[in-house]
Amino acid sequence: MPHKIPESVLVIIHTCALEVLLIERADRPGFWQSVTGSRDTPDEPLIDTAARELFEETGIVADGEHIRLHDWQHSSVYEIYPLWRHRYAPGIAHNTEHVFSVCVPRDIPIVLSPREHLRHAWLGHLEAAGRCFSMSNAEAIAQLPLHL
Repeated sequence: MPHKIPESVLVIIHTCALEVLLIERADRPGFWQSVTGSRDTPDEPLIDTAARELFEETGIVADGEHIRLHDWQHSSVYEIYPLWRHRYAPGIAHNTEHVFSVCVPRDIPIVLSPREHLRHAWLGHLEAAGRCFSMSNAEAIAQLPLHL
């Protein structure tokens, strides 16, 4: 399997009422997060990465008309958790994460990839931020009201 590219997207899925969708990792039960994923190729546009990951992990299609991804034009660099470093080339310890959000109706069907996620939950944005295992994910969710 090729090494992951250390540049990824974080997609915060929310409703107009600031309910946030979190998904629980299948490989780490109890680890809740928003949609995340790395670029497939170094030149893949980040908006395409975000749309692909959104669909792969939840079944939500960002069609650009009814469901639109919002690029926050914000990124952060974080240290990759040691348990996941084997997915990257030797010596890679940091990832650059680009933040996106998408507003959806609360009753939108969610279709999880069973090999990636166990279940999902809709939570108020502050409760969702508190449940995330990733600090960058929690911080982005806490900032959600500023990006509406």
